[in-house]
Amino acid sequence: MLRTRTSLSTWSQERNMKWLVLLGLVAFSECIVKIPLTRVQIIRKTRSEKKMLNNFLKEHAYSLYLTSSPGSKITTHPLRNIQDMIYMGNITIGTPPQEFQVAFDTASADLWVPSIFCTSPTCASHVMFRHLESSTFRLIRKTFGIVYGSGRMKGVVGRDTVRIGDLVSVDQQFGLSMEQSGFEELPFDGVLGLSYPNMSFMGGIPIFDNLMNQGAISEPVFAFYLSKSKPEGSVVMFGGVDKSYYQGTLNWVPLIQARTWRVHMDRISMNRQTIACSGGCEALLDTGTSLILGPRSLVNNTLRLIGATPRGSKHYVSCSAVNTLPSIDFTINGINYPLPAQAYAIKDSRGNCYIGIREDSVSKSTEMWTLGDVFLRQYFSVYDRGNDRIGLAKAV
Repeated sequence: MLRTRTSLSTWSQERNMKWLVLLGLVAFSECIVKIPLTRVQIIRKTRSEKKMLNNFLKEHAYSLYLTSSPGSKITTHPLRNIQDMIYMGNITIGTPPQEFQVAFDTASADLWVPSIFCTSPTCASHVMFRHLESSTFRLIRKTFGIVYGSGRMKGVVGRDTVRIGDLVSVDQQFGLSMEQSGFEELPFDGVLGLSYPNMSFMGGIPIFDNLMNQGAISEPVFAFYLSKSKPEGSVVMFGGVDKSYYQGTLNWVPLIQARTWRVHMDRISMNRQTIACSGGCEALLDTGTSLILGPRSLVNNTLRLIGATPRGSKHYVSCSAVNTLPSIDFTINGINYPLPAQAYAIKDSRGNCYIGIREDSVSKSTEMWTLGDVFLRQYFSVYDRGNDRIGLAKAV
């Protein structure tokens, strides 16, 4: 299944699909679009839990509505919180609009959803795009494929009008899946990538670039805020930053290259002792990953220092001991970003606490860490395409 079994995203064609989380806020300007995100836990393959999910969806039927603040052009969508680990947002495609729930992913660049072209059983459990019902749809006779750690998909490229709240991208290229495997238990329909164009497997212009090019947003930035304990409140924002979602000032970090949302990290420490990234390393800010991922030996050493006990694919600690565990400090561009145990220890559905740090199964030539939702819940993040940098601040 998924590499982390709790994440979603693409780093390369070999890269695992990670459970993605939509967080949300974006950088400066008056023209801000805000979309609340949904937290979702992994949907397990049991009849009882599927029945519970179906009952939940019936009781919490999604109804689209828009709210805006005078003069601010802020659009907010209500989202479902199915349980705990996934953040999803709504978009529409086509004319008239067809609605989809997608994962917003800073580690990939393509938008795709299931289509009626798809013959795989997994597509039937999701909303499928009906191209014949859209008067603005154009089929581009071009195919593409993406291999994920959790499965794979093949699709055909099309163009249509895509809406994210009040934002409209006209003639947007997107993928329509024809074959899918490994997505049966994922609650979202598709993925909306927010990385740089070079990360696109379709070779087209990503939606955020189109929004910039078409003048739909006044500032080339987006940002994420991920709620910590309540089902509502998470948002992704485009074209501006709402300062009420973070404390203090934003600390700006330049990207290693204007190709991915990767930055240089100075070190990782615990109790003032460096435990990883001793000579500096790379860190990917990834809303499509639920956990923090790193090299096996360094992750194992960190888990040992915490005193976590392996059980299956996870490492557990006593929930009563969480308040006594040390913080882990991630130093980026000279600034410490402490992650308290209450942030990295996660309570599962059985009431047991596991550590949200896991080995990255994809080997790399240089030391690299993926800072997923465990980190991003603690720190509000802004992605500035205009200046090729990331802003971080303590989330409220």
